[in-house]
Amino acid sequence: MKLHLITLALLGAAAFTAAPALAVEELNVAPGISAAGAPVALHGSDPVALLDHGKNVAGVAPFTVVYDKVSFYFSSKANLDTFKASPAKYLPQNGGFCTFGVSVNKKFDGDPRYHAAVDGKLYVFLNEEIYQMYLKDKAGTISKAAANWPVIMHTAAAAL
Repeated sequence: MKLHLITLALLGAAAFTAAPALAVEELNVAPGISAAGAPVALHGSDPVALLDHGKNVAGVAPFTVVYDKVSFYFSSKANLDTFKASPAKYLPQNGGFCTFGVSVNKKFDGDPRYHAAVDGKLYVFLNEEIYQMYLKDKAGTISKAAANWPVIMHTAAAAL
């Protein structure tokens, strides 16, 4: 019995000690990992195609790069090379979470089917309805999200 209590105490202490080391989702990724060993961003869509061409094109595993511990898929080697030359330019704003959601202090999934490229930045949205709400006040939504993101960035979605 005494050994059992000591074991429970040690496990509890280990869990408490390890808790701060666990990362809170700062980037919106799909569950699971890619063949490259990291979770997939943008539902596997090509960020270069989204930002530079305004098209949601599925990336493919042979054209994958892991950036900041997240896999990004590309539809071509040219797009992969473009990303590698300037990765920060192609990262979705607000960690890839829905921009409208972030504007109201929430972390909703960002679906690249509903995206916007504004002033050289990529924004994604939860769904068609939310995207339509964004269209009614583009500048206001982006401005509110930009102000809120640094505050909620390190907060778990479920805690918001």
